[in-house]
Amino acid sequence: MSAASNVPLSLVGPKNPDRQRKSAFRPEIQGLRSLAVLMVVTYHVWFGRVSGGVDVFLLISAFLMTLQFTGRYQRGEPSGLLRHWLHLFRRLLPAAVVVILSTLVASALLLPRTRWLDVIDHSWAALFYFENWLLQQQAVDYYANDHSLASPLQHFWSLSIQGQVFILWPVIFLVAAVIARRAGISYRPLLAYIFFGIFLVSLAYSIVFTASNQGLAYFDTGARLWEFALGTLVALVLPGLRAGRTARIVMGWIGVVAMLSCGFVIDVQGAFPGLAALWPTVAASLVILAGQTQSRLGVDRILSAAPLVRLGDNSYALYLWHWPVLVIALAWSGKEHAGWLSGTIIIVTSLGLAFLTTWLVEKPWREWRWPEVNRRRASLAVMLVVAVAATPLVVWQQMIVQSNSKIAVGQDPMYPGALSLDQDYVPTTSGTLPPAPGLEAIDLDWPVFPEGCGATGPGENICSNGIEDGAKNIVVVGNSHAHVLNTPLLLMAEKYHWGLTSITKGGCPMTSTQSEGVDDECLEFNGKVLDQVLSMKPDLVISTSTRTAFGVTAPEHLDDGWVANAKVLTEAGIPVLGVRAPPRMAAPVPACLEGNPGDPSSCGSSAAESFSPVAPTDTLAEDLPGVTFVDFTPYFCPDGICPAIIGNVIVYKDDNHVTRSYMTTLAPIFERELLAATGWSL
Repeated sequence: MSAASNVPLSLVGPKNPDRQRKSAFRPEIQGLRSLAVLMVVTYHVWFGRVSGGVDVFLLISAFLMTLQFTGRYQRGEPSGLLRHWLHLFRRLLPAAVVVILSTLVASALLLPRTRWLDVIDHSWAALFYFENWLLQQQAVDYYANDHSLASPLQHFWSLSIQGQVFILWPVIFLVAAVIARRAGISYRPLLAYIFFGIFLVSLAYSIVFTASNQGLAYFDTGARLWEFALGTLVALVLPGLRAGRTARIVMGWIGVVAMLSCGFVIDVQGAFPGLAALWPTVAASLVILAGQTQSRLGVDRILSAAPLVRLGDNSYALYLWHWPVLVIALAWSGKEHAGWLSGTIIIVTSLGLAFLTTWLVEKPWREWRWPEVNRRRASLAVMLVVAVAATPLVVWQQMIVQSNSKIAVGQDPMYPGALSLDQDYVPTTSGTLPPAPGLEAIDLDWPVFPEGCGATGPGENICSNGIEDGAKNIVVVGNSHAHVLNTPLLLMAEKYHWGLTSITKGGCPMTSTQSEGVDDECLEFNGKVLDQVLSMKPDLVISTSTRTAFGVTAPEHLDDGWVANAKVLTEAGIPVLGVRAPPRMAAPVPACLEGNPGDPSSCGSSAAESFSPVAPTDTLAEDLPGVTFVDFTPYFCPDGICPAIIGNVIVYKDDNHVTRSYMTTLAPIFERELLAATGWSL
């Protein structure tokens, strides 16, 4: 997959023109790489599955890198880490940048506006090799928008892990070389001990992590290091291998058959990178160890065939292209999966783009000698490539953000939002403008704290407005709907100099009892939060009181555990304000609005689909002294209808979370209700 391993072994790394070396080119490894990329592409496109081919790529890249550095040590050459890294990324980046820029253009033309910022985020992650970390973050970020639709650059996760290892592995080689020389010990055995240790520790970590949270482990660098370590160990033991021809023929065929069958036999996407990932990596190791058998019965005869070797030269570009072509083609056609015909067209298109990219971009850039003269030139070349991608990314991102920041919802008479439903509202202007926020930026429309928010676990948002000596101190607790309440509260806190702290966890309402959607992790979190709030002794605790669902028999309910926690707080002298949860829509509103530009009414719902005829809290008010309930349903569902747009402001950022923009317009009404409920005189 990596361009660093797309060439004969003798060409990996900076060439030394003063030395004539015997070529160590192994065509069967080029063929193995071709087989791996074909597995990845065909499984993704035709079968909608993960093949294990990526794991083979990771192993091969470490194998080749190990041969490169051990060869340098044996020849007495300096490691030249900086020069090595510059040379490597100078070759990796051009093809990647071409794909990133092409994906940006295609996304702007063919993908919904609601996905633009996500594509930009993934572009940055792909460019700077942290795509796997971004995917980990999104996997646990309950507050992120709906990421069920894959990013067209998601496949950069494996390249990101490779890039990270390409930084780490040479450092290990260098440190081992220094130790070997100073201690007078053999270099290869020392490396074998080091990487065998890495293999064992990483594999154990991977098995445990995969069992506890496979979704996060899949993209975790530490959980993948053992695959690279295995490739390094194969390179280290290869010179001492003395297997007979027959044994090597059998090893080669077993390896290839095991590789090809892996994706069908194992649920790769659901089981990797734990113990199951040994299947394709050990299989590939067998093929490498089998080597050239010089037999017409050996699998190496097939792997060394000219078409496979030629494809191996283009495997990096093919891997880069196949996924964005697939994702954007499916988005454009409205299909969830590619059929045999459309899939074939996607594969052929990806192959064509890969050959063109290798021929017109990767090969000329690799053969350009000017940057190889010194490190300054190499650095300039790398910075130039990065700038080619970074410039349009910055421009497009700023255009999106700035176009939305200019709209003053709630203050601009063209964007009254919830104020348009207030009984005292008097329209002061006429005309039409596009609703706010813009669909391309709606994913960012969460409450904004002046110093940001932190987290101690998945889905958590721990926030503060930084006011420690406030006239009042308010704490918001509960789930993501409670977090949404921070927008009007932040405006009030700034106005009245209140301290505001928010401790929320996505999908975790304020409750002490287990119920649907509430697990042990949530209850443990709530127990800690309750103790923390009791020690803080704030003037008021605010949370959503009810929970809603869409279109079920009993769409709205109040947890007994919520009542129990509220009693604990009030008995400690801490008043509680319970806010009725907002309604839910049938589908994510932004996508619906973009798909129905002339009919926003089709993107709303009715109050009856989310709310009970009588609020579950109505009968509790007298039994809970110290607890006050407020209901803003009239500002979400006037006359029993819950529109997607109110007062030219989009109400929902998905199918249930209210936008910061709309909550901003609700702030004066929220302020009025809060002051009336608390009796605070200001």
